[in-house]
Amino acid sequence: MKVLAAMSGGVDSAVAAARAVELGHDVTGIHLALSRNPKSYRTGARGCCTIEDSNDARRAADVIGIPFYVWDLSDQFHEAVVEDFVLEYAEGRTPNPCLRCNEKIKFAAVLERGLALGYDAVATGHYARLETGPDGLIEMHRAADGGKDQSYVLGVLTQHQLAHSLFPLGDTEKSAVRAEADRRGLSVARKPDSHDICFISDGDTAGWLRDKLGTASGSIVDTSGEVLGTHEGTFGFTIGQRRGLRLGRPAADGKARYVLDIEPVSGTVTVGSRDELAVDHIVGIRPRWCAGAPVGDLDCTVQLRAHGDEHRAVARTVDDGAGVEVTLLEPASGIAPGQAAVIYDGTRVVGSATIARAARISRV
Repeated sequence: MKVLAAMSGGVDSAVAAARAVELGHDVTGIHLALSRNPKSYRTGARGCCTIEDSNDARRAADVIGIPFYVWDLSDQFHEAVVEDFVLEYAEGRTPNPCLRCNEKIKFAAVLERGLALGYDAVATGHYARLETGPDGLIEMHRAADGGKDQSYVLGVLTQHQLAHSLFPLGDTEKSAVRAEADRRGLSVARKPDSHDICFISDGDTAGWLRDKLGTASGSIVDTSGEVLGTHEGTFGFTIGQRRGLRLGRPAADGKARYVLDIEPVSGTVTVGSRDELAVDHIVGIRPRWCAGAPVGDLDCTVQLRAHGDEHRAVARTVDDGAGVEVTLLEPASGIAPGQAAVIYDGTRVVGSATIARAARISRV
């Protein structure tokens, strides 16, 4: 096959590209230029798309012996990921930009361009496994290395996208990937993993959003409506947040307070006890199914954060397939609108939906 290897400049994508070559594929390395102003990128960053990363990717491609190109997708990235991120926070939601980048950029814009150029698949360094199911469809499963599993942020991929994807690292432990990079003479073997949001240079999300949205003062209240303090923008909060509330006085019972609700129109942030965070009913919108929507009630597990636990649940489609309802068998805490609910059947990813609201069934 002709394969595009998306090379971020890190160790995982470099080894994935090398393995694709060893599998006999005709591989071309590409690095995605995602910033409209590359000079804004900084030295020593722990994001994934800096100028330094581009240079690291090029050196890795040279060692592997494959052609290498930089693709400018900055306009698409800005519209689909950055603007979406700002809008979601302005509306009081908590988005996951990496998930949106996978959906709109790496496995949509890149794949569409690659197919148009005659390539058959895109290979990445994500930790997930692909298998052909008994029905002939491509199934995505959790990675062998549970600590590095990235199936959550890939839960937006459709059958068409999975059929044109390669995840060469899915059956490998991260330590073995680094050791392999050393053996291959790749200089990125000991490069730290990326953790930051790639378009927020200093990791200060609230400060970055303040520059984009400006300040908008509002009140912090408890569930009775008593005003406990003020803030300079609802974008500085997320459901379940405990630190940084700066209320000045403790709750009557002396226990910590948590953000329970964010109302961006009125600018009101409601706080309360940890017990009040618990939810067991989730409504999701914009579902994305890896191999078709489930029929009827599905006994499953759901993951509600990128590094969160699995929760036993029952999922069903609603509104003629336009939405998903998830009933958790045991309550979960700190579930924010805008996050993704990724549905699993064992290790297999069934699909995902964007959380629109979450509550206790007793309050629905």
